[in-house]
Amino acid sequence: MLSIDEARARVLAAVVPLGSEEVAIGTARGRVLAEDVAAAHDVPPFANSAMDGFAVRAADGLAERTIVGESRAGAPAREAVGPGEAVRISTGAVLPAGADAVIPLERVEERAGGDVAADGDAPHVGAAGGRIVPTGAVRAGDHLRGAGDDLRAGEVVLRAGTRLGAAALGVAIGAGRGTVRVALVPRVAIVVTGDELVPPGAPLGPGQIHDANSIALAALAAGDGADVVAVTHARDEAEATEAALAAALDDADVVLVSGGVSVGPHDHVRPALEDLGVVEDFWRVALRPGKPTWFGTRGPTLVFGLPGNPVSSLVTYVLFARPALAALQGAPAAQRASAILGEAVPRQEHRDEAVRVRFAEDGRVHATGPQASHVASSMLGAQALAIVPRGTGELAAGTRVAIEPL
Repeated sequence: MLSIDEARARVLAAVVPLGSEEVAIGTARGRVLAEDVAAAHDVPPFANSAMDGFAVRAADGLAERTIVGESRAGAPAREAVGPGEAVRISTGAVLPAGADAVIPLERVEERAGGDVAADGDAPHVGAAGGRIVPTGAVRAGDHLRGAGDDLRAGEVVLRAGTRLGAAALGVAIGAGRGTVRVALVPRVAIVVTGDELVPPGAPLGPGQIHDANSIALAALAAGDGADVVAVTHARDEAEATEAALAAALDDADVVLVSGGVSVGPHDHVRPALEDLGVVEDFWRVALRPGKPTWFGTRGPTLVFGLPGNPVSSLVTYVLFARPALAALQGAPAAQRASAILGEAVPRQEHRDEAVRVRFAEDGRVHATGPQASHVASSMLGAQALAIVPRGTGELAAGTRVAIEPL
């Protein structure tokens, strides 16, 4: 049996990255950049105010100033600031010529003045012709944002391989991009096998269980940036299995098969894949849960035969299919970390074990509960898989182990 790392290396060696396309940035959420993004201009593109207040010359100190105009966001002041003058300014508005500081509204005494309002009332405070007196020291640079404080023109702000979430999209737009080049979306087809499976919510007959894997695997794949193009249930019959797999292979870049990859009389997946021209790369991994994992290819199409047990299916997806989907899009695989076990864990003599764990406040990891492969609830609250190396006895509390993030 292959080790986890050997099996994953074999999977990644078979990946042929997909092409790319240019898309409007408003449709790019969750996509993976296929090129670097550089700032087209300084961000912010002009010096502006960090506060609502008054743009002034710091050299005037605490002297009274006459208001000569206003600078609003999107409507810069036409007037420059001269000695003894101020321009009312809004947060984000362009700093007027001659000014080198902003006094916040709460740090001035305002005195009405200037033109009479149209209704005959006194002019509003801060109107042109009014006066202000600072109530504290004024220093050059106070409450200003300089041009290029965030990004400089030409600076690479996002690297190829970045998955575009809200923050990355905002940065790309600020850098001047209206479109981005992104990797094509992997098409994933899911085939679940088993006569015992019935749709979610359907009444259960004798010996039947609800099909959880089709929904869970589709959710995982979609979360990893894939387009789930088909979900098919195949009965445990050779012809039905082959027909479902043939359709999946024609439509997808990645086929996920749940169940039917063992050697029992009703396990038809492996011979069906062979008949369809899929070349086996490996079968069986020294892993608990997930020993009967199968992987093969037909041209650039990747085929994963995952165990039908729900926990085994999810664990093997995370360890093998998820890195492949990332590689197809040119994205880096999630980086393994390490953590310290919060309690002793039994070891398996011949297989590494993926223990479902959560993090405690002290950073140590603890098993989510019973770890038998049929206990689907062990995935609830799990934040990572702790890879417990094979061996005898127990792995002691306090031991550092590899962590696969979930």
